[in-house]
Amino acid sequence: MKIIGTQWKIVEKLNGLKPEEDQDWNITYASPTYGGWDLIIECVFNNLEDLDKIVSFCRTDNDLKEWIDATTTLISTKRSFSLEK
Repeated sequence: MKIIGTQWKIVEKLNGLKPEEDQDWNITYASPTYGGWDLIIECVFNNLEDLDKIVSFCRTDNDLKEWIDATTTLISTKRSFSLEK
């Protein structure tokens, strides 16, 4: 955090972020944490372009760019097929 104590403001702003009509993503979890990172944000999306829109918003929004010092993006996948034979 650039400004201590802004964690909940960031959470509120990101929880209010909604996709545009042609986008398919959702922020599913946002919470302050203790330790090496100040926040954890979980989102689901179907393509990397939608992830880019979320990350870019965090880096360019007038409030967020004043409150956030740096971001780290971790990507996890979920199987969408069955392994049963």
